[in-house]
Amino acid sequence: MQLRGRWLYTGPMSISTKALQKTGPNEPFQIATIERRDPRADDVVIDIMAAGICHSDIHTIRNEWGQAHFPLTVGHEIAGVVSAVGENVTKWQVGDRVGVGCLVNSCQECEECRAGFENNCLNGAVGTYNSTDIDGTITQGGYAQKIVVNENFVCRIPDSLDFDEAAPLLCAGITTYSPLATWKVSPGQKVAVLGLGGLGHMGVQIAVARGAEVTVLSRSLKKAAVAQSLGATRTLATTEEGFFENHRGEFDFILNTISADIDLSGYLRLLKPRGVMAVVGLPPEAQALKFNALINGRKVLTGSNIGGIAETQEMLDFCAEHGFGARIEKIGVDEVDAAYDRVVAGDVQFRFVIDTSTFPAE
Repeated sequence: MQLRGRWLYTGPMSISTKALQKTGPNEPFQIATIERRDPRADDVVIDIMAAGICHSDIHTIRNEWGQAHFPLTVGHEIAGVVSAVGENVTKWQVGDRVGVGCLVNSCQECEECRAGFENNCLNGAVGTYNSTDIDGTITQGGYAQKIVVNENFVCRIPDSLDFDEAAPLLCAGITTYSPLATWKVSPGQKVAVLGLGGLGHMGVQIAVARGAEVTVLSRSLKKAAVAQSLGATRTLATTEEGFFENHRGEFDFILNTISADIDLSGYLRLLKPRGVMAVVGLPPEAQALKFNALINGRKVLTGSNIGGIAETQEMLDFCAEHGFGARIEKIGVDEVDAAYDRVVAGDVQFRFVIDTSTFPAE
């Protein structure tokens, strides 16, 4: 029912929405009508305006990270507008500009949740898709027109950020912001960003905004001009002869966004003593490491996986304050299959975003 512009939850209410769905890893996307779980008193309903395509979506729905739950709708880079709120919701009102990232719930009671690290929930956070929701159903992601989310897992999108450029921030943005903030990257430090893709291009912008001198490390110099436009001072080709010796001990911090097998020990030697490499890419292969690359110089090798909800809001506000978002290519719902192939081929600068207004009216 409606009361003073608020939707009040009074019992089971079905939320139907159009969505892009796959029925198997090798099947094309098709437009289907899916049912969202019944909204609860602490839920919000969001009309989705833009949905980013993350490589994690591709890995999941192609069964590259194990058997997915089909039929499945993926997508965890979601930007939209609140269209309804439950009777106990205090944080949001109809019309608010909001985003949803990789999580839609957690226990909210364990030590990690209470500390603001819902992504590390000790009882198992609920992923935005391909995860078991609080009612036992499988969560369906953001390649859709609507989504139902617990109010505590929604972030505010600042007015200065377009929905299209904000959507990828809910994954690519927080994934790169969190380690840079955790390790307090600051003015005067020399930062290397390893890889200039969907993650790397956000890492460059965030590190530059934090005042660091940023170098992009890539296999070739073909992205040098783009890296410079993002604020990097230079690009180095990692395939150049003598690369590791020529640049030994140059960097305070390396943000490793590569999802492939690399010479990890070699890259650690690029760090200064007490330097830090933060890994945010997830290669399928086991990685080899010689411990002397860590012990010599007391270096740190750490990993990072998205961030908590408060930190995600901090990241959105930071990007808005510094006047940047993701660099994107907008596509329609009928272009997603082709976009997946282009992502795998590295043929996008730097994130595809689905315009959900392209769902057919009928």
